[in-house]
Amino acid sequence: MSGTAHSPARPEEDGDAVNGAPDPRRGADEEANANASTETAAASTPEAAAGASAADAPGPEADGDKQRFVLHKPSGEPVRAGRNLPLAIISGCALGALVFVSIYPFPAVFVAITSLAVLLGMRELHRAVAARGTRIALVPLAVGGVAMQAAAHFGGPEWLVGVTALTAIITLSWRLRDGAEGYVRDAGASLFSLIYLPFLLGTWQLLIATPGDGQERIVAFILVTISSDIGGYFAGILMGRHRMAPVISPNKTWEGFGGSVLGCMIAGGLTVALMLDGPIWAGLVLGVAVVVAATVGDLIESLVKRDLGLKDMGRFMPGHGGLLDRVDSLLIAGPVAWVVLTLLVPAAG
Repeated sequence: MSGTAHSPARPEEDGDAVNGAPDPRRGADEEANANASTETAAASTPEAAAGASAADAPGPEADGDKQRFVLHKPSGEPVRAGRNLPLAIISGCALGALVFVSIYPFPAVFVAITSLAVLLGMRELHRAVAARGTRIALVPLAVGGVAMQAAAHFGGPEWLVGVTALTAIITLSWRLRDGAEGYVRDAGASLFSLIYLPFLLGTWQLLIATPGDGQERIVAFILVTISSDIGGYFAGILMGRHRMAPVISPNKTWEGFGGSVLGCMIAGGLTVALMLDGPIWAGLVLGVAVVVAATVGDLIESLVKRDLGLKDMGRFMPGHGGLLDRVDSLLIAGPVAWVVLTLLVPAAG
């Protein structure tokens, strides 16, 4: 990473409102600009002053803003969510419905879902790093990434590791034809892409392929991770005061993290006890493990976008940005959930 996270203004800060509060640095800039505009208007002609007054009057746009969905803090102050929340919820529900349809009644169809995610995600990564002059081995990563999904589902962890290793070798060999200039840079980006997307997605296939209750395990994992996002989002925007990682993601707060922990533990305890017939304490452990992993995953993607100078990784869904913006928490939480559930909750089969 280039260390650009220390810059005073990055594109991501404009729209990242999850778990957070407004950035004080932006507030200072906006106040300075407002003061400058006031001084200019005062020194202008009467005609200009009249025009400024007309511009300040509420118009159709202002009336439309009043009709938008707005959350309020307990003090009555409106919350700036940074995105169209109703649109984001509708888009997320549509994506969730697609996933659930692929899980029941034919879990093997889920291979097609994660394979499509590999292709879309690789396209986003390819475009993102290309803007900085880096090239990933897109063809072997796409082909090998899809093969990794099938290998994980039908062959288990051994096949996933084996196909991942072969894909890594082919990826490193693919770049040889372009010579030594930039080889380490491009090869490093390719290996990062290999592990970050198709390998971590492969752990979702390990979950759903668990004999007996694989479908319930993947559902439990998704529900717990979503609970982390929801709990953290609302706790952060309503009560967020103390910043968690101001250099990486200025709008994340410890209050939001607390909301994520609470949401995850409740969801974990309920899903493990009711869906997997496991002990509640195992669900609580799952909740804590997933919330830590999900938070780290969100911070990782935030740092990637800062390093690349991006606000969003793509335009995959309305209200959500790119695919990688939507699954950043799920990617890191997947292997953690698989390990916890494999060790603590015996499979029904």
